[in-house]
Amino acid sequence: MRAELWPDADAGELRAEALAWDTGNGIALIAVDLGDRAIGLAEASLRRDYVNGTESSPVAFLEAWYVDPGHRGRGVGRALIAAVEDWTRAQGCSELASDALLDNTASHAAHAACGFEETERVVYFRKPLQG
Repeated sequence: MRAELWPDADAGELRAEALAWDTGNGIALIAVDLGDRAIGLAEASLRRDYVNGTESSPVAFLEAWYVDPGHRGRGVGRALIAAVEDWTRAQGCSELASDALLDNTASHAAHAACGFEETERVVYFRKPLQG
């Protein structure tokens, strides 16, 4: 599912990231269907640095959120977010933050349906330096 969420990422790197997940600083959840087939995932971590659009620290940050296309619109994503919210509150945080690419309007709509509000839009820049 991580490869479906990030199709341009190297599969080996995605696997290494998943195996190195810091459960002391985050949570990784898997939603399964009645046949125990994985149909969704959510990963969240605590961020103590500044998180765009937030007012507190630490903040729980939704690092990954994916639902199999055949199961979207059935409450799977909402259930994953509810579980992340419960974990967030248990960590003493008052905010859950997330992000999505500017052109990922389906993700924007899913976030809004789960009660997220857009706080700002950011374009990142990079300038490689020689020597």
